[in-house]
Amino acid sequence: MTVHGGDVEPVPPEDAHGRGGEDGARPYEMVVVGSVNADLVVRVDRRPAPGETVIGSDLVTHPGGKGANQAVAAARLGARVALLGRIGSDGHGEFLHKALAGDGVGLGHLVETPGPSGVALITVGADGDNSIIVSPGVNARLSEDDVAAAAGLLASARVVSLQLESPLAAVLAAARTAARVVFNLSPPAVVPDELLALCDPLVVNEHEAAFLLGGRGAPGSQARALLALGPRSVVLTLGAGGAVVAEPGGVIEVPSPRVEAVDTTGAGDAFTGALAWRLAGGDDLATATAFAVRVGAASVRRPGAQSSYPYPEDLEAL
Repeated sequence: MTVHGGDVEPVPPEDAHGRGGEDGARPYEMVVVGSVNADLVVRVDRRPAPGETVIGSDLVTHPGGKGANQAVAAARLGARVALLGRIGSDGHGEFLHKALAGDGVGLGHLVETPGPSGVALITVGADGDNSIIVSPGVNARLSEDDVAAAAGLLASARVVSLQLESPLAAVLAAARTAARVVFNLSPPAVVPDELLALCDPLVVNEHEAAFLLGGRGAPGSQARALLALGPRSVVLTLGAGGAVVAEPGGVIEVPSPRVEAVDTTGAGDAFTGALAWRLAGGDDLATATAFAVRVGAASVRRPGAQSSYPYPEDLEAL
């Protein structure tokens, strides 16, 4: 299944997956290291209590995974982006590979692995909010050796985007190789100080911030406290409330456009993928965050994760 290369900007379909990257004329401006999952989604009027059964909608399968989501979000906006990860040798793996290739993501380091692909079990409530259980599958086998094999790809990228649906050892190895690290602490977990020190920025939502800090507080205060933990910069996302940017020079609040939320699945990944791409293009952090907030807002207007991600023309009204 592995496709090599992938010079990703708007290009003719016959050229979308076969050129560029570390083996072509230009390096990828952005590389995502992370998970690739099949999202199994059911909509419900309300979530069941323990021991209770509720009736939901028909089951729908979408391509997902935090790594794949971020790569697709960036690719749809025009990024040249590659993905380092693993997919299974099952039917989900074939489905996921085809979806990524269709969006022009560079797949030369997407490794097909015997075993089940990652799966996310997602319930979406009437308010558009979601609850997710992830079965990692072969995502759990991404290794430091995989990172070493992609060292040239990672080192040549302007930004490497990381999350925690892959093993921490592989994430840390990728961060050590990268010129600039965008790290989303999701799902939240204890990470070494070395990894935090490499983040520029650390991206967290309110739940992840509370995990790191041991409690909640005003967003500006939380962002400052997160910066004191060692990252070079911080972006605290607030859903419909926008985001807060913290750098050594100060804290900036970034508002979000008002939209009607249909499904928030993958909105944080859309935000992070857009943020990483704009940073790779040379934007300062506040400017990149303002753009990413618009992308995240656009993504909640349609169901699914990758299926909801906007193209540039979808942002014009926001």
